[in-house]
Amino acid sequence: MTRLSVAKARSDEAAVLERHLTVREASVFLGGERFVRRLIAERRITYVKDRSRILIAESVVAEYLKARTVPALRPTPRRRAA
Repeated sequence: MTRLSVAKARSDEAAVLERHLTVREASVFLGGERFVRRLIAERRITYVKDRSRILIAESVVAEYLKARTVPALRPTPRRRAA
């Protein structure tokens, strides 16, 4: 194995060993169970299917939120009337 493939295998192991959320737990962060199920059906979010359970990695939820975060505009200083 090359260094790159060893590093990739280790990162894949870490992804498998991280905490996974159920659809209901992920819906707390993403705004509703129906919305999470739609994301899964449209394949817009990565998930793991284990028999009848659907699991979503915490890092996937964090990446989804980060990708859709809109930065706030800087407030302009207001001038005081003289």
